[in-house]
Amino acid sequence: MNNVNRTLYIPLYGKAYVSKRSLFIKDEKAEEIWEAEQFALKRKSRSKWLAFYMGIRSAVFDGWLRSKLSQKEGAAVIHIGCGMDSRAVRIGDLAGYSVWYDVDMPGVIAERRRYFTETERYKMISGDARCLDRLGEDIRGKRAIVVMEGVSMYLSESELKSAIAAICSRFAEVELLMDCYSVFAAKMSKFKNPVNDVGVSSVFGFDDPFALETGGIRYVGDLEMTPKHYVDQLSGSEKFIFKRLYAGGISKKLYKLYEYRKKQSDESIRCSYNRSRALL
Repeated sequence: MNNVNRTLYIPLYGKAYVSKRSLFIKDEKAEEIWEAEQFALKRKSRSKWLAFYMGIRSAVFDGWLRSKLSQKEGAAVIHIGCGMDSRAVRIGDLAGYSVWYDVDMPGVIAERRRYFTETERYKMISGDARCLDRLGEDIRGKRAIVVMEGVSMYLSESELKSAIAAICSRFAEVELLMDCYSVFAAKMSKFKNPVNDVGVSSVFGFDDPFALETGGIRYVGDLEMTPKHYVDQLSGSEKFIFKRLYAGGISKKLYKLYEYRKKQSDESIRCSYNRSRALL
């Protein structure tokens, strides 16, 4: 795997760490994989503060996805840049999705196949996020719920818009959640970023969420990255330090969680209105 692909070990370690401590999420699969792999993370990459952040981020994505599935039963779930994440296991087979696609680079998917098995409802797809228009023809339908966790910072604005447009071209309705660095955070990452520890030296940031609107998808709003009810699971000095350094105002300016939506109904309403006008 290349350096960008190796960044998957950072959230994997974080989820295994918080799961063992019974914080934020229960992820026995992450514990199993980390125990087997024991990738040699260094310094910041193995910080417990970063592990807390990774765990809370995953819990927020999980909660958002469960909420959307309760509203959009039968939708396809597309997890772009899945790494070694076991979200499909955490969400569970009883969730209301029709099919779940975990998408990542060929080397990552080959690694995943050592720990995950495809079923009728769960598929692993080899694909570059920059070339999602080349995905198989089976990935299309009426509704899609898309998660892009820890992906946008490795794509330029044009590459990210191309990826979003490719998904929008395949589904009439799309719900999308992704985390993004700010431009300032991307610049500062050259000096202080855990991904530097695995050889990544260049990342991207975005300050204007509206600039990523494409293919009929629209910016809906920001989500809270570190909700209070998760931070409150910590205690003592850990809670004090995390709350001020990782969940404070400065952190919120560096790291964003953007929600987007493409709705077929809006276009249908316009078409219906225009047809009605034509009959007058």
